[in-house]
Amino acid sequence: MGLSGVPVGLARCNPILKRCQLVAEQRNAHTAAGRLRFLPAAKPGAAGPVLYAVDHCCRGRRTFRLTSVPMLPHSFFAPARAAVLLALGCLGACSAPSSEPNVGAGPATAADSLGAAAPVAPAGSPLQIVAQFREPQIVGVAVLPDGRMFGDFPRWDNNPVAPVAEIGPGNSLTPYPDAEWCKWDETVRNEPQKHWICPQSVYVDPNGMLWVLDPASPGIKGTVAGGPKLVKIDPTTDKVVQNIAIPANVAPGKSYLNDVRVDPEAQYAYITESGIGSLVVIDLKTGKSRQLLARHKSMLGDTTLNIKADGKLLVDPTGKQGQFNADGIALSHDRQYLYWKPLTSYALYRIKTEALRNPALTDAQLAAQIEDLGKVPASDGMILDAQNNLYLSAFEDHSIKRRTPDGKIETVVQDPRLEWPDTFAFSADGRTLYVTNSAIHKTATWNQGVGQQDQHYHIFKLPVGK
Repeated sequence: MGLSGVPVGLARCNPILKRCQLVAEQRNAHTAAGRLRFLPAAKPGAAGPVLYAVDHCCRGRRTFRLTSVPMLPHSFFAPARAAVLLALGCLGACSAPSSEPNVGAGPATAADSLGAAAPVAPAGSPLQIVAQFREPQIVGVAVLPDGRMFGDFPRWDNNPVAPVAEIGPGNSLTPYPDAEWCKWDETVRNEPQKHWICPQSVYVDPNGMLWVLDPASPGIKGTVAGGPKLVKIDPTTDKVVQNIAIPANVAPGKSYLNDVRVDPEAQYAYITESGIGSLVVIDLKTGKSRQLLARHKSMLGDTTLNIKADGKLLVDPTGKQGQFNADGIALSHDRQYLYWKPLTSYALYRIKTEALRNPALTDAQLAAQIEDLGKVPASDGMILDAQNNLYLSAFEDHSIKRRTPDGKIETVVQDPRLEWPDTFAFSADGRTLYVTNSAIHKTATWNQGVGQQDQHYHIFKLPVGK
């Protein structure tokens, strides 16, 4: 049995931080971690403080109800009694089954409080929900020609059981290619090349092969030695068929491999790297990778632009405005051009892929071949269709934009549920566009340590073909 009290919210255990974090519904419930928290009574005139029982408990559970003990005299809260109360409260909370689907281990968010209001679909919105997750946070999506769908869930604020997953009916997540690959704990620390550490991107190439890009930087706090990799999986067998290690001179400690495009005919992969700001090119025949154009202006975010999400500047815990470097990437349908842009930037660039494949060219020679394509919205993910229309996930105004080949910018859809639209994928016939919303701006990192997510993470789809 547990404490007899009033449920006030949810607490979540985070095994990475080895602590529990709380966001409760009531106004006077603050985050408690590793200790008891005594706060003023929840109701005017109550006789005593309210005990919020949250501590190093529920290690085997990811979510538990938090209870309060109101209207007890202050003298009751002697240290010994408080310790007993905490233990009882944790036991009671842990004994109750969780009713939330798709729960991952991570910090609590504002939406964990009861009655949080989520954005509502506007009338006539073409967005259709394909899948939704309370947790973990989805970033990438990939769709096979037969319709099978995959997602990646980086180890940022969460520690998902399935950081790469096949997404099935009822929002089910199956670890992919298997549970062993998805495992990352002390028992496998000596095998970073054989496990997903912080997978950032999933991508299906024109031949129907699935590629997973793992920058191996949990929490974006530094790469795990020997962990950065690009992995090819054959979906017909669900087996890894190529595992390319990306060395430290290409993906050093402060790097963050972000997104990838693959040309199976030329046997090359192209990657944006947003930690330092660079491109990474991999010869798939040899496995050799090269870092190109590091810190070139086309790779760097611009902190003078005051780019916002939900009307708020992105400010990190140190008070510094966020700078996101090379991020979005797209390969033209004929694979002759690679497009990219820094996230916190209104500039779009491209270069001929044959130049990137030429190891004899210096960075200065490559820079001379970069084309500045002018102003586009601030965006995260990008994708090109067969007509070379470029779709951009425009997070500043909850929209998807389309840049036509002649440079015209069109709004495809604007919907408040697109909270930080992130990554795209097309159906096999190119008539359906899939997009994730990752709500990056509402994570704890950009909100003084307390996440503000107020809706599920989604995969949406919408018709775009003619």
